[in-house]
Amino acid sequence: MSRGPRQRKARGASRVGQRFEAVVGPVAHGGHCIVRLPEPESRVVFTRHAIPGERVVLEITEGTDGDRFWRGDAVEVLEPSPDRVPAPCPYAGPGLCGGCDFQHVALPRQRELKAAVVREQLARLAKLDVPVVVEPVAGDEHGLRWRTRVTYAPLADSGTDGGAEDGRRGMRVHRSHQVIPVDDCLIARRDAREPSDDLVHETVLGREFVVSGDGFWQVHPGAPRVLVETVLDLLAPQPGEKVLDLYAGVGLFAAFLAERVGEQGRVVAVEGSRTACDHARTNLQDLRHAVVASGSVDRVLAASYDEPFDLVVLDPPREGARRAVVEQVVDRAPRSVAYVACDPAALARDVGYFAEHGYRLTSLRGFDLFPMTHHVECVALLEREA
Repeated sequence: MSRGPRQRKARGASRVGQRFEAVVGPVAHGGHCIVRLPEPESRVVFTRHAIPGERVVLEITEGTDGDRFWRGDAVEVLEPSPDRVPAPCPYAGPGLCGGCDFQHVALPRQRELKAAVVREQLARLAKLDVPVVVEPVAGDEHGLRWRTRVTYAPLADSGTDGGAEDGRRGMRVHRSHQVIPVDDCLIARRDAREPSDDLVHETVLGREFVVSGDGFWQVHPGAPRVLVETVLDLLAPQPGEKVLDLYAGVGLFAAFLAERVGEQGRVVAVEGSRTACDHARTNLQDLRHAVVASGSVDRVLAASYDEPFDLVVLDPPREGARRAVVEQVVDRAPRSVAYVACDPAALARDVGYFAEHGYRLTSLRGFDLFPMTHHVECVALLEREA
C-alpha cells in the first residue's frame, strides 16, 4: 500500500507577512544579514536586501511561532547605509528575482561583506583568525554582464497566462518555484548561452580546452585564468614533481601543472564525470605524463595511486572535499595543497580537518567571481608543518 507525502508537524501560528522595525546586524553566509528581534518575539531573522547597520522595516517571509529562526526581507529602509545604491536591475528586490543578493550594495562593500563571511567561517569552523580580501576580477562591467552561461525558467512554471507557448522566460523568486518574467538578466553577458549538449572551445593562457556546453566550466570570463595563475603561484611546482589534481573537470589545472613539472614529472587527474574525463583526455593528449582517472575521488584514492605525491589540487563541488578525502590526501604526504573553494563553510570545515593532520593554512586569496551575489571563490594554500 502506497503512502502519501509525509506531513510536516505544525509549529504554531504563521508569522508570514508581519512587519518589524529593527537594526540590521552582521552579514551571514547565504546572502542575508542577521537581525535579532527583542522580546516578546526573541527571534533571529535572516534578512535579505539589507546592509549591516541600517534601520529597516522587515517583513517575515518564512516562519511560525515554533521555529527557532525566521526569514525576512527589508521592505523599507528607514536609515540607509552609505553603501546602499539603487539596484541596477529592475527585477532585483523583495519578492522579485532571487538570483542576486547584493544589487543594493556598492561593489567595494559587496566584497567586504564576502570577506567578512569567509573570515567568520574560518574563525567558527577552523578556529583561525585570518585576514581576508576579496579581489575584483577583470571580465565584468562594473559587476554586471559576466555570466557566460545562464538558465532561464519557462513562465509556465509559475502558471503565468500564456506559459511556454509564447516563448517567454523568467527567473525564480528566492526560495520559491514562482517565476517572474525577466527580459534581460543584467549579470548575464549579452552572448550568454544556455546549457546544451554542444561542445564548447575555451582558451586559457594560450591553451584550448574542449568542454560540454552543459559541463562544468567557470561562468565568469576572467575566472579560469586567475585561478590557474593563483594555483601555480601558490604551489610553485618544480620539474620532476608528482601532482594529484582532484575533481579535475576537463583538465584545466592538470594541463598547466603538467607543463610545469615536465616530462620527468607526473600528473594524475581524478574526475567523477565520465564525459568530463573524455574531454580531459583530449585536452591533455599532448602531455603524455598526465593521466586521467575516472571515478569518484574517494573511491579512486581508496583503490589506487597509494604513493607519495608532492602537490595536490583540490577543486571540489560546493559541499567540499569532506573528511574521508582529506585523510586520503594527507596519506600521500604532499608538501603543499591548493584548495579551490566556492563555499566558505565547506572550505573552513576542511581546513580544520587538514589541521588535525599537521597542515597549516599559510595563504588565502578571495576572488569576486560572482558579483551582485553572495558567492565568492577562494584559493587556500595548506602546507605540511615541519
